[in-house]
Amino acid sequence: MFAKYISDMSTAERKAREKEALKLLILKGAKKLFLERGIEQTTIRNIADEIDYSVGTVYVYFKDKNAILHDLHSIGFQELGGNFRELLLVEDAMERLRKMGIIYMKFAIENQEMYDLMFNVKAPMEFIEASEKAEWNEGATTFGALKTTVEDCMNAGHFKGHNLEPLAFLIWSLMHGMCSLEIRQRTKGVMFTNPDTILLDGYSEYLKIIEKL
Repeated sequence: MFAKYISDMSTAERKAREKEALKLLILKGAKKLFLERGIEQTTIRNIADEIDYSVGTVYVYFKDKNAILHDLHSIGFQELGGNFRELLLVEDAMERLRKMGIIYMKFAIENQEMYDLMFNVKAPMEFIEASEKAEWNEGATTFGALKTTVEDCMNAGHFKGHNLEPLAFLIWSLMHGMCSLEIRQRTKGVMFTNPDTILLDGYSEYLKIIEKL
């Protein structure tokens, strides 16, 4: 009896692993196509063809493309959060804030389609609304990391007279705006003196401002 129980358990575990492996394969194929073709030009049929499975198999794991986009957007936040983890060792709050901006910009520029999916494309948010989830947990966690760092800066004597949450939102908005303009190549046609370095130059100016607060 015990041997049969162990056998049944190992079979169930194997099936669970196989199911998870196929789900990850679908996500990997979808991400590859999004990067090559763009999100709008990728269909469930394309994804199925990419991984050599039927369309029906994809639908077993994801009810529609929005569900795939949501899972990929969650993976993107996990990757960004993993990059932020190295900042846990930075005790100086202002230095942590400065490095956080560099990490954010680097992630955005090196993962442009993923960044768009995380912050600009509506589909993941539409999936959350359709599933009646109360909160955008991924966004809340990332903003929470910034908010905590800004609060630590305040506790260290910086940003006197400012309000925590609006200030953290302003910093996020500024970083997002600069990254989005660069990703969408809006910085290329404005006749900047140094368009190739304008993102970093703009960030340097931002640092000069906050270091005076």
